[in-house]
Amino acid sequence: MSDRWVDTVPVLDHFEKVADPSHYAPLPDDWHLGVSDVVDSTSAIEAGRYKAVNLAGAGTISAVANALGREFSLFVFGGDGARFSVPPIQAPAAADALSRVAMWAERELNLRLRVGMTSVAEVRAAGFDARVAFWQASDHVRYAMFTGGGLEWAEAQLKSGAISLLPAPEHEEPNLTGLSCQWGPILPRQGKILSLIVKPEPGASKERFAEITSGVIALLEEAAAASPVPADGPDVRWPSTAIGLQARIARRAYPGWRRRLHVLVTTALTWLVFKLRIRIGRFDPDRYRREIAVNTDFRKFDDALMMTVDCSPDAALRLREVLDEATTAGVVRYGLHLQDQALITCVVPSVLTSDHMHFVDGADGGYASAARQLRG
Repeated sequence: MSDRWVDTVPVLDHFEKVADPSHYAPLPDDWHLGVSDVVDSTSAIEAGRYKAVNLAGAGTISAVANALGREFSLFVFGGDGARFSVPPIQAPAAADALSRVAMWAERELNLRLRVGMTSVAEVRAAGFDARVAFWQASDHVRYAMFTGGGLEWAEAQLKSGAISLLPAPEHEEPNLTGLSCQWGPILPRQGKILSLIVKPEPGASKERFAEITSGVIALLEEAAAASPVPADGPDVRWPSTAIGLQARIARRAYPGWRRRLHVLVTTALTWLVFKLRIRIGRFDPDRYRREIAVNTDFRKFDDALMMTVDCSPDAALRLREVLDEATTAGVVRYGLHLQDQALITCVVPSVLTSDHMHFVDGADGGYASAARQLRG
């Protein structure tokens, strides 16, 4: 990347700081924001297809990252879509990748993926801001956090059709190298998987909102509500429901039966390697699974606090009480959804490096269901 402004972005050392805008840097006016969003994700959830929805959201990140030669770090996964920011020199390639992944999602997943881009200058002209910081999830992976309302405004513009990009022609395939959904569902250890979104009420004090979100994070930490992925990594279970989706990631040049057979064989070999803990050269399956645990983005800030945690029903009840009180006081609005499993979708540049990224969401609607409560 010729513009290394991204190297100056602050890195948060305590997650409790995510709601304090003073810890964020304003994006330059000439940078661009990209957004994607699955249309009518509710119907997909009701049909039991939320894993496909997650794949479309993570596919946005994979397609743009590959188009930019992996020089891409300011992005956030939202369950049924993604948001990101790039410098002006990268904007044309990012827009092309968005159009390609929209075509792929409709053709391969039977999902309509809205995609669009706008500039930070347009965000500020509309009265909003776009600020960014990093959360260091592990020694090798950090995730961008956004505040200022700019990306939320951009998504509203996308849904209105004001900044939409058309899907690419069918022969213009996205590069989805590294995109994977081959881990099976993750079961909770404490009772439930909780998906949470907490947004500031318009006009609420920034200080009061930051205080509430810090209290929410502290409450969940005290209740030992943590990442759905155990410290030693996800369970090694046969991912039967993921094989068909994984086959749809491969390029269209190969016939469907060949793609599915290839995925079936590679999945079986991968399952054996992890199940029997077989080391192959420099690849250590135990180390890789531990890295999944620390690299997973189970908490983030994207104009709202967003968390997917393994949580006890009692902790969820106490959390509702705190948030109901804050809602009555006019400080926040929130969506909270409980389910019995979590899903994990991965972007893995290489299994031999430690910078593989993992996006976790609730299996029964997750963030999309929590977001519907906000709108309701």
